Amino acid sequence: MVTPSPSGDREKVVSKLPAWLRRDLKVRAAQLDVDIQDAVSQGIEMWQASNGDLDSIDTAGGVAWSSWLPPGQWAALKETCATREMPLVQGLAQSVALWLHTHSAPPPTPYARRIVVCNQKGGVGKTTVAAGLAGACAEDTALQVLVAAEDTARQAFDGKGLSNEEIDLLRDDETHPGLGLRVLLVDYDPQGHLTQQLGLPFIGIDDPSLAKYMAGTLRTGSVRDLIVTVEDRRFGGRLDVLPSCADAFLLDVMIAMDRNRQATLERVLEPLEADYDVIIVDGPPSLGVGMDAGIYYARRRENEAPGNSGVLIPVQAEDSSGDAYTLLRNQIDSGQVDWRIQVDDLGLVVNLYDARDGYVVTSSLEAWRQLKEPRMIGVINRLKEQREAVRNRQSLMSYAPSSQQAKVMRRIAREIV
Repeated sequence: MVTPSPSGDREKVVSKLPAWLRRDLKVRAAQLDVDIQDAVSQGIEMWQASNGDLDSIDTAGGVAWSSWLPPGQWAALKETCATREMPLVQGLAQSVALWLHTHSAPPPTPYARRIVVCNQKGGVGKTTVAAGLAGACAEDTALQVLVAAEDTARQAFDGKGLSNEEIDLLRDDETHPGLGLRVLLVDYDPQGHLTQQLGLPFIGIDDPSLAKYMAGTLRTGSVRDLIVTVEDRRFGGRLDVLPSCADAFLLDVMIAMDRNRQATLERVLEPLEADYDVIIVDGPPSLGVGMDAGIYYARRRENEAPGNSGVLIPVQAEDSSGDAYTLLRNQIDSGQVDWRIQVDDLGLVVNLYDARDGYVVTSSLEAWRQLKEPRMIGVINRLKEQREAVRNRQSLMSYAPSSQQAKVMRRIAREIV
């Protein structure tokens, strides 16, 4: 259908386009600051000038679409489609696709990676995963992992529910060069397990803290003043920690009246991002406003590469963990709709796994594997090294760098960083 505009310089056309093509056109035009009507007009011109030997596009189930084109262009498109013996909607779809192909998206803007480790269920190992991932990102020493030969490893782990890919992590003489990245690890959990695990002092209840800066009750100083460097030669001064303070128990109340409360964490951490390659946030065990701020901080920013930032979710191989995951998933999905954002899923990590606990555990692990989206990117066995590292107030990467748990942490880091 064609409707002339009052001014006569354009005419409104109505047709159909595949939903994905209409979406991509809208996004690309916005990225390049081009009017959609001009993009479509340019695409039609290029399509008519082509030899017509273009890939056919599946237009079944197309959705309503309209635009304003120069007078006569729509009629000319119809005529060309008739000459090439194809439906009008196919010619239009090919024109739009050709414009997209010849007008690439601008290169992604570099941002510090922002990884929010989250799950409101306590005891799933958020802190273990956050600390292990941070250590794997910051260490820079090439590690010769000393383990049993591959056959011995396979025999030792046979029947424990691990895939061949996971068992391959145990093969002999595997070398893992460290990533050597500058990392900020944020203890966003009021319980402060991360701060305690790494042997760092807690922030006093009356002292400046992350929660106070988020709430805007501090007008002087900077959250940068609170950061502590982990003194461990393995990390070469590249691993920093923002310790916890008990006032974070009141965070939801402190920021509840903020008009943009979902952006409070970002307002505090964004000025620090230029100093780091990766910022890892150990999320709180709740579904409150503070978690909303964590989810918002993990969102994909304008022109940020997909998967550069997002949420990493530790779970356990048990039914209650599945229920908790559903609640968290609902919160993330609701936030994406309410704030019109995209939050990338970086993956699931199954923690504290031990097949000796029986069928419920092994079947739950298989269920996580079958989920597909988000994909399962690691299984961390329930072994003594992590507990011993906590007791000794050390990073796992320092206490047991050749342990199976440490190797899985490095694999997770290579998957998402």
